Amino acid sequence: MIDKLPFLWPEITLFLTTCVVMIVGLSKSYEVRKTCVLFCAFGLVIAAGLAINSPGANPGSLFPQWIPYFKLVIALVGLGLLLLVVGTVDRRLEERIASGKASYSALYAVRAEFYAFFMFSLTGLMLCASADDLIWLFLALELTSLPTYMMVVISTRGTRSQEAGVKYFFLGALSAAIFLYGFTLLYGATGTTDLQAIAQHFADNGISSLAIAGLLISVLGVLFKIAAVPMHFYTADVYQGAASPVSAFLAFVPKTAGFIAILLLVGTAGWSFGSNGSQLPEALHWMLWVVAAVTMTLGNVMALLQTSVKRVLAYSSIAHSGYMLVGVIAGPAVGGGEYWKNGLAAVLFYLLSYGVMNLGAFAVLASLEKKNGDEVETFDDIRGLCSRCPVLGWSMVLSCLSLLGLPPLLGFLGKFGLFTSGISAGLLPLVIILGLNSAIGAFYYLKIIATVALDKPAETGERYVTDRVRSRRIAAMLSGLGVVVLIAIGQELMSASNEASTYAGAISERQPGRASATQD
Repeated sequence: MIDKLPFLWPEITLFLTTCVVMIVGLSKSYEVRKTCVLFCAFGLVIAAGLAINSPGANPGSLFPQWIPYFKLVIALVGLGLLLLVVGTVDRRLEERIASGKASYSALYAVRAEFYAFFMFSLTGLMLCASADDLIWLFLALELTSLPTYMMVVISTRGTRSQEAGVKYFFLGALSAAIFLYGFTLLYGATGTTDLQAIAQHFADNGISSLAIAGLLISVLGVLFKIAAVPMHFYTADVYQGAASPVSAFLAFVPKTAGFIAILLLVGTAGWSFGSNGSQLPEALHWMLWVVAAVTMTLGNVMALLQTSVKRVLAYSSIAHSGYMLVGVIAGPAVGGGEYWKNGLAAVLFYLLSYGVMNLGAFAVLASLEKKNGDEVETFDDIRGLCSRCPVLGWSMVLSCLSLLGLPPLLGFLGKFGLFTSGISAGLLPLVIILGLNSAIGAFYYLKIIATVALDKPAETGERYVTDRVRSRRIAAMLSGLGVVVLIAIGQELMSASNEASTYAGAISERQPGRASATQD
């Protein structure tokens, strides 16, 4: 265990930061309490620096090079999310305390707990990237997920967030039970929980039917984290019920943890390459193929039917999970290869891209509220936003154009990598489905853009832009600029994701779709 310590300093830093936040957040002094955000930001900056300077390779991992990449991405997107969550809890309580209408009570304030949950979840996500063992992976996934259940519940004072939290918790508990059962089958089939040892066992002895069952059940449970069919039912209700900053957090953190877990699990089986491209063991290949096709189709079609912008973005999140599964199925390029042929590199790059552009869309929604304090939600609420507030309006336009995949924005590079790697892997039918769904997605993204940029503002007089939490505007502006500015270093980012996706498991040159199997 001590040999893993050099890779864990970012997580240790976040944990120590969380301990400090839990203390200062309970102070009776407002000046002390509001430093929670500063401590979180400081911890994430230090963690980012430690990630950059961490050892380059972890020989005990199936993906020995991805730790610095993932931890840096997590820390940077985490900083953007931190700007977004400021003011989510206790804002009105602090206003009442400042006006003398209430006195401070740690019993009613939740600032300390909220920021602690925020940091714990990011710590769990980093631990997922460090995982090289099934037990470690399970604990990291749960550390990522459990805080989010409470974040949803306390994100608003209304009953809708409580209902969303209950739905999220029970379905999350079910998914955890499912993938934990899959882990036990993998252990029973191989006699080890070490992921690299499991991969070596499969390479030496073939994949037994018990092991295949374990892989399928494990992946099925983890599909909940990425909101993929059939584990997607909670997504729209939870995103709509939670405060917009928390919805943005859910769209990136659990999804990234889920894809890390899926890559680790799928990586134990390895990919086979032949004249028709690459393929996983047949049962696993077709499971992911069907899940990817149905997930992107259902997500896009359901998004077309929504009148709530948050629900549109929720179903959009489902569709993007389907897109990224194409890269998982495509697998790594033979012999390393270029980014354009590397499905794993495309997934890593797309997770970064999605984190930036999705943050912008939710940041715009979080920056708006009605006069009664309720969040904006419908298309009427954002109508004519570019004329009312150009910074937020054009941030939403750029974020949606990038989510759409319009060149030359950041989302285009991410989606193009999925297309090219899928074609290189011989997944032409799935790539066609991906293209058709991108066209369907264009409809609702362009609808949002037209509502924001072309329509006249609604004349009800009930909607306005709030200036009280300016960090949310900053987050929206930075995300909008990010989808444009990051193109300038797009080649460097693609090279980094290509290097980070280096795969150390078993890759064979046998005919695709025929991973060796033994009967129990």
